[in-house]
Amino acid sequence: MYNFDKTANRLETSSLKWMYPDVLPMWVADMDFDTLDIVKDAIKKRVDLGALGYTNTPDYYFDAFRDFWIKRHHVDFKKEWMIFSTGVVPAISSIVRRVTKINDRVLVLTPTYNIFFNSIINNHREVSQSDLIYDGKEYKIDWKDFEARIKNGVRMLILCNPQNPVGKIWSRGEIERIGKICYENNVVVLSDEIHCDIVTPGMEYIPFASVNDINKQISITCISASKCFNLAGLQGACVVIPNEKIRKLVNRGLNTDEVAEGNAFVYDAFSVALNKGEAWLDEMNKYVYNNKKILRNFLNENLKELDYHFGDATYLAWVDCKRITDDTKFLCEYLKDKAKVYFSYGEEYGVNFKTFIRINLATSKENVTEGLNRLLKGINLYKEEYKK
Repeated sequence: MYNFDKTANRLETSSLKWMYPDVLPMWVADMDFDTLDIVKDAIKKRVDLGALGYTNTPDYYFDAFRDFWIKRHHVDFKKEWMIFSTGVVPAISSIVRRVTKINDRVLVLTPTYNIFFNSIINNHREVSQSDLIYDGKEYKIDWKDFEARIKNGVRMLILCNPQNPVGKIWSRGEIERIGKICYENNVVVLSDEIHCDIVTPGMEYIPFASVNDINKQISITCISASKCFNLAGLQGACVVIPNEKIRKLVNRGLNTDEVAEGNAFVYDAFSVALNKGEAWLDEMNKYVYNNKKILRNFLNENLKELDYHFGDATYLAWVDCKRITDDTKFLCEYLKDKAKVYFSYGEEYGVNFKTFIRINLATSKENVTEGLNRLLKGINLYKEEYKK
């Protein structure tokens, strides 16, 4: 029904992802797929009104999120729990400032989204990192290390649910255990669930706040239509907080930081995507899943030195290059310059992941194939130059 082989020409549009004109970008986590027509129509309709002034957040914006999460994820986020924010990242930075104090420790499970580190460090808090353990099949929490860190002055956990970049869908048991440990130690859990709708067909993620009353009382959940429908440029999100005391604190922070008011387009665009875009989302997930299989098969046939963990969530691939290099920051720059393809380097997501790269597969299979051919070419050049 939808043509995901068709991608928008984003050159000369001030696109961050496509900022290098002669380089195929497989780094920044946004899609190249054509935006839903119903979203375009909603934006055009708003433009045709002829006035683009200040806009209040309408109830139908929250209704769209609520209905979508009830239908797709079997959880009822009450409307009174919900607050608008201009994005998940601005919300996280504001929440860190409001819920923790200067020099407090904030825990992350690494590898994890690199901007979490910025939100902590830039606000003069201390990052505590607990590395996930890879057992050859999946990534798991090091519970001994996790609990020790929680008990060592941590005031907040920023959880990536599902996990970016490894693509892990946390199990109900894992989420319950995280919640129990955090509750017993008076730690608030900020759950970034922006990737939750990008999953292997037939699989579902579990919202952190949905598993029990304990998790509900300690949770701040950030959700958005921006990642799954590729609407990040419209700048919108929803912060869900069941606990009234925490909600009042966060609401005041979001307003004080001036990140609680949307632009004239975001409400209609997000609402129509959530209300009517589910078929597109399901097809997109199938397409991305096939791109993951293309990557796996290509590496198995052509680049056996690279180890790919096939994650069940996100459109990102986490690839270990340890048999090629222990410095993928250098490797990624080399590939950009020599092979004209660009990936994210692992050290961005945790100091102990310098052998990894992250590959964005939310593009046409033609681009994926071309990008992998360039990767092969670049790796061969790199080995000739540096592995003698």
